[in-house]
Amino acid sequence: MANELSNLKPAPGSTKTRVRVGRGEGSGKGRTAGRGQKGYGSRSGSGVRAGFEGGQMPLQRRLPKRGFHNPFSKDYTVINLEMIEARFDAGAVVDLALLAESGAVSRQGKDGLKVLGRGDLTKAFTVKAAKFSKSALEKITAAGGSAETV
Repeated sequence: MANELSNLKPAPGSTKTRVRVGRGEGSGKGRTAGRGQKGYGSRSGSGVRAGFEGGQMPLQRRLPKRGFHNPFSKDYTVINLEMIEARFDAGAVVDLALLAESGAVSRQGKDGLKVLGRGDLTKAFTVKAAKFSKSALEKITAAGGSAETV
């Protein structure tokens, strides 16, 4: 028998029929429908929230809190000049989209690209980024390129 769509079946024992609760005493799941007598779990719309431990102090509140999360921190994708020098030809317009396309960066920060000054530039590039370090700015202009803040 050929493997065709009309002949496909799940492996034996891999599927079970769904239990239809509350469909009469003869079904074995009638009356209380497997929810037991009374109590919070027997009511409709019930169910405890995530992390609830039955009134015991929950783990999230028992553990000590450490550190500080700065809500104003910036999330930049950071790249050094040595990476730009190695990957691109002279005259290229280097921006975050090009870096992502070439595989130079794996993730893109929500606040854009920041160029840092590690490495030397011998080719002229047009670099478009949200921020530049002072050394990166000096090296880009010294090599005859331009740095555009976007």
